[in-house]
Amino acid sequence: MASIQLIRGMGSFFKTCGDAESRWPRCPHEYTIRYRNAAGRQVEESGFSNSEKAKTRLAEIYQERKYNPHNQRRAERIQKYGPMQFGAYVEEWRKSQRSLGPASLRHLDSLLENHLLPAFASRRMGTFDYKVVDAFIVTMERNGVGLATQSNAFDKLRAILLDAHRLGLYDESPVEGVVPPQYDPKRAVIPSPQQLAGLRLAGDEVFRVVADLMSGCGMRNGEALAVNVNNIVADDVYRITEQVNQTTGAYAPLKHRKEGEYRDVPLPARTKHTIEWYADTYGAVDGYLLRHPRDMSKPMPTYHLQNQWQRLKPDGTFEIPEGMVLYGFRHFFASNCLTHNIPITDVAEWMGHRSIDVTFKIYRHLMPGSISRAAQVLNLDLAA
Repeated sequence: MASIQLIRGMGSFFKTCGDAESRWPRCPHEYTIRYRNAAGRQVEESGFSNSEKAKTRLAEIYQERKYNPHNQRRAERIQKYGPMQFGAYVEEWRKSQRSLGPASLRHLDSLLENHLLPAFASRRMGTFDYKVVDAFIVTMERNGVGLATQSNAFDKLRAILLDAHRLGLYDESPVEGVVPPQYDPKRAVIPSPQQLAGLRLAGDEVFRVVADLMSGCGMRNGEALAVNVNNIVADDVYRITEQVNQTTGAYAPLKHRKEGEYRDVPLPARTKHTIEWYADTYGAVDGYLLRHPRDMSKPMPTYHLQNQWQRLKPDGTFEIPEGMVLYGFRHFFASNCLTHNIPITDVAEWMGHRSIDVTFKIYRHLMPGSISRAAQVLNLDLAA
């Protein structure tokens, strides 16, 4: 198949019928044009009755690509970032993650160092597509990477590639159509009400306060350690305003939140009683209940809880579900809400999840109901 080359960068036109080029003017078959779009990918268009129409169309595309400011900027970005190696791009991208707290940055760096950079450090950014991303997930599965880590690594890779997609490097997002790793709900080991009743009393008074705040209000460990009696804004509402940062040991903004942002959560009567009992018994400093045992000017360190939990596990006095971690108290809160038909949208907000997808992915198996049950409920009014 012969073709006619035009000026450099414009493209070419040809016929696919197999006739010699000398016969094209008399051949009844239509012309096809071939050119590269702003992303550098080869594109073909057909349906041109003569060579002049084909050349006119090529000239239009060339002029539009050459003089359109948007296309020019995109072409410049493709030229700059397309050949750039993933490692260099990520180094530049990470500088823009200014909203992340110290713990989140540490988690990001761990995922980059242990998973993303070993897989992609030298790969050129312009070569990513859905097959590359899908192969990365398959490799993690084969290497026995935990499902939670797989999910986190994929989320970070997706954020990086979507950033490149917004720059115009790809016509279609490289993660479009990729099935993400599925979080294994079995890993969210949840104590029964009877087990919770024993576990909350298994440690010291600090442990009891934290266990009640996590299981009753859905707090994270660090949020429970920052409990403040002044944050009881109503008899049944607690306002979570900060957390004890695991890295710095100091009070810090909430995860995924800016300084001064908060979330209001339900405050069960027993949890409110626990807060008030501890304040009455041990006092408070500026409203804060849990303070460093050797320096009352500092918050309670996060390792205090983990040390107690590690001592409880081999003790055998209290029944701890196989595979449960300290976070299981927070899982209990989600389970308690969802099994009592509280909307998952509310649960996601109270737990401080960035997206309802996170809540759904972890706790979907706890949501009551099925297609058959839905059909029965929907039929009640239809049959009335």
